[in-house]
Amino acid sequence: MSERAVVLLSGGLDSATVLAIARAEGKECHCLTVDYGQRHRVELEAARRVADQLGAASHRVVTLDLRAIGGSALTDQIEVPKDADPLSSEIPVTYVPARNTVLLALLLGLAEVVDSHHLYIGANAVDYSGYPDCRPAFLRAFEELSSLATVAGAEHGAAFHVHAPLLEMSKAEIIHRGLELGVNYGLTRSCYDPTKDDLACGRCDSCQLRRRGFEEAGVDDPIEYAP
Repeated sequence: MSERAVVLLSGGLDSATVLAIARAEGKECHCLTVDYGQRHRVELEAARRVADQLGAASHRVVTLDLRAIGGSALTDQIEVPKDADPLSSEIPVTYVPARNTVLLALLLGLAEVVDSHHLYIGANAVDYSGYPDCRPAFLRAFEELSSLATVAGAEHGAAFHVHAPLLEMSKAEIIHRGLELGVNYGLTRSCYDPTKDDLACGRCDSCQLRRRGFEEAGVDDPIEYAP
């Protein structure tokens, strides 16, 4: 029987690649997508397509409205920055307060339910916007917390592992790896501020990182961008 893993699946390029990697490692993958009231809701349907294409054993969608907290251009009435430097040292307003802490906590709950000790997340510390909850120290701390905060850990000695296989990879390297594993990137969506027709804006941080990644990889991006 395959070892089980739980995968945080947003519908974007990175999380699709992580799912493909976990599947290639022989894991039976149970995916979790969170509808947290994000502006870019187009990614929710993308996650479903990706889960189907890559053979996830199950795919759950949890609704948790972080708009009640706000504080981010993705969950509040704050304009999404365009044409800014996505690798600036300043953390952009697209950072969602405590998002990965919340999402990983939900993923940990799913891990207990499906009897898995392996949590996969598409965090990246190279080509990203500087979010603190994508950094190695955060992931290590959550791994330690997991064994203290669960029945599996506290009473049965289970050791949980947070896998972030993309952590030290450039976007171009991620794309090459995903293509090797058969990811259909045409099914993914990355834009923070898509048009009414669900086209990627091409100008937000996420679009810029994605477009540059495909250019550096020497591969055409299969999605359509707004003019």
